[in-house]
Amino acid sequence: MKYDKIFAELEKHKDDKQAEKMSAYMRNIFPFLGIPKPKLKELEKLFFKEFKKADLDWDFVNACWEKDYREAQYVALDYLRTKIKKLTKDDLPKLQKLIVRKSWWETIDTLDAFVGSIVLKHPELEKEMLVWSQSENIWLRRTAIDFQQGYKDKTRVELLEKIIVNNLGSKEFFINKAIGWSLREYSKTNPSWVRSFLKKHGNELNKLSVKEAGKYL
Repeated sequence: MKYDKIFAELEKHKDDKQAEKMSAYMRNIFPFLGIPKPKLKELEKLFFKEFKKADLDWDFVNACWEKDYREAQYVALDYLRTKIKKLTKDDLPKLQKLIVRKSWWETIDTLDAFVGSIVLKHPELEKEMLVWSQSENIWLRRTAIDFQQGYKDKTRVELLEKIIVNNLGSKEFFINKAIGWSLREYSKTNPSWVRSFLKKHGNELNKLSVKEAGKYL
């Protein structure tokens, strides 16, 4: 892919005032060019269309991850979304590298869906999710907790329970929020299982997790 051309086009649309607002929303952790999401998608489509049938280009993804401005990471995620059906188990370590670099909730909540797509096709990777669930890196833990969110009736409840139990007692907001979200999402498919889980582990769960989990019960 013509990386320089893509990045040059993005940088042409820099808006300092908007960039300041966008960065502030993300607690000033990342710099921005100031390109709103609708405009960003409009710009990236011009390039994605040309490479629609091409193989997944990890060099492009990694080049986006090296850029200082956050929009480049968003472009990488949107690009990966167009290639999600091409992801294989060999791509899991590559996704892991993205998860632990330039990490924040808005990238992780997209990356976990890509991880979920791979693990669903390769159940032998479930053991890797158990490893991630006990990682020192909170974003790997969060991904392990949430990667099954789109599984619905294909959810491996035994695995989900083990992963959540591995994270009980955490004081980390993003972990406790993820636990609640994973349970809330599965409650749409199997509310009785979630009620049973809450009854079994309610005293150990963080109040935030319980609140989120019970939203649809």
